Amino acid sequence: MSFSILQAEYVQLVTELRMTRAIQPQINAFLQGFHMFIPPSLIQLFDEYELELLLSGMPEIDVNDWLKNTEYTSGYERGDQVIQWFWDVVEELTQEERVLLLQFVTGSSRVPHGGFAHIMGGSGLQNFTIAAVPYTANLLPTSSTCINMLKLPEYPSKEILKDRLLVALHCGSYGYTMA
Repeated sequence: MSFSILQAEYVQLVTELRMTRAIQPQINAFLQGFHMFIPPSLIQLFDEYELELLLSGMPEIDVNDWLKNTEYTSGYERGDQVIQWFWDVVEELTQEERVLLLQFVTGSSRVPHGGFAHIMGGSGLQNFTIAAVPYTANLLPTSSTCINMLKLPEYPSKEILKDRLLVALHCGSYGYTMA
């Protein structure tokens, strides 16, 4: 067995100990109380994203704040046509679809207190970011939730952008990149 495999196993075991075994009594107490109100058989009907929305409710998303606190990379700039189409589409989305988009890119359905300027990533404050991806037919947007990045193909029309974005939002938790 190599040294790096032993290191990886050690990290995995320490993480498991600290995240589950060391706090198992607290986890059990929480679950017992939680299941007094909602039976486990009902919880199993939802994935983690749906459960978060069920417990937290539907937030109001301020699109102007979102736009103001977004960065662009990999060739995109605020004035690019695809970016204009993207924000037009976001304006047209229902609140539920906006929440799905936020969840798709950040992993959370909630905007932090203080708005989009306070979104956290894997290593601290991390603005919502849109990165350019070369367009190929039927390519869906993807995301990197640890850095709040939407990888948006350079779609040739607003209609295609909207269609592909909605497919990604409704199928995103399944990991598809082509549809």
